[in-house]
Amino acid sequence: MIDLKSQTLQEMTDTLKAMGEPGFRGKQVFTWLHKGVTSFDEMSNLPKALREKLKASCTLTPPKVARKQVSRLDGTIKYLWELGDGNCIESVLMQYRHGNTVCISSQVGCRMGCAFCASTVAGKVRDLTPAEMLDQVLFTQLDSGLEISNIVLMGIGEPMDNLDTVLRFLELVNHPDGMNIGMRHISLSTCGVIPGIRRLADLGLQLTLSVSLHAPDGETRSKIMPVNRAYDVDALFDACHGYFKKTGRRISFEYAMIDGVNDRDWQADLIAAKLRGMPGHVNLIPLNDVVESPFKPSKRVAAFQKRLEAHGITATVRRSLGGDIDASCGQLRRKAMEEARKGEDSQ
Repeated sequence: MIDLKSQTLQEMTDTLKAMGEPGFRGKQVFTWLHKGVTSFDEMSNLPKALREKLKASCTLTPPKVARKQVSRLDGTIKYLWELGDGNCIESVLMQYRHGNTVCISSQVGCRMGCAFCASTVAGKVRDLTPAEMLDQVLFTQLDSGLEISNIVLMGIGEPMDNLDTVLRFLELVNHPDGMNIGMRHISLSTCGVIPGIRRLADLGLQLTLSVSLHAPDGETRSKIMPVNRAYDVDALFDACHGYFKKTGRRISFEYAMIDGVNDRDWQADLIAAKLRGMPGHVNLIPLNDVVESPFKPSKRVAAFQKRLEAHGITATVRRSLGGDIDASCGQLRRKAMEEARKGEDSQ
């Protein structure tokens, strides 16, 4: 079966032509799919015979809302989506003064093994398709009734570990006949997969690159982020400098503040030294408590921020949203998996 929604407009047009249809049908189908139809029968301006052809040879797998949590504090909405094969992923809708941002997943699970992250607890199951990534944005907008203006690829999974799919998703969500969300309104996060950073630099996309740094020294970073053993932090900083030289775009460095691990003054000084010559922004993240993790939130967030700013580094503290729901990445999926296992054990 053909996964039509993962196709570009040109590919879709070619698919329709191969079915003996005129080329303009491709744009019609593309537009319908990017409006969020859940069946080919909803495509009312297509001949019935074509709709039957599509049903026979193509597949649509819109996600189902398996769980939905809405914060009473700030309106943040956490979705647990059930995919066509029964696997689940998460998306989070956050409301800001400047617009509505959805944080989406790129994989079912994650193999990167960051010690403080709930997404990686059960490892990686599979990559998402472009359609499954697009559907998170589209169906979050349709279910919530709120227009999505910004996207962050910071949910479950490592985007650079599924980069071909991510690039296809970016092309689809940016298309003027689709959701038409501009690249400057999209942030892509990586834990430091250097080949992906270099590939993005060559492409010159106008998105914002976010690097999950979490420690500026190799010893600390290797303890909490296994990816550092493959792509050392010094090589990562070199790749980031190269990215800036090629694109001219400032990188955002995500930094989860962990008590007694990465919150010392010398680590702030080291960040500043390694960013010298490149305009970087450090986004300090008050750590969310994860049940399986021994790490606790730092008490030195303000002092660390002040130390960075004294070096001339732009440093902000991420506003905490969804504090009364499982808004931290991977928490809701993990909870659903645990409940499913308990149900199986009791049978």
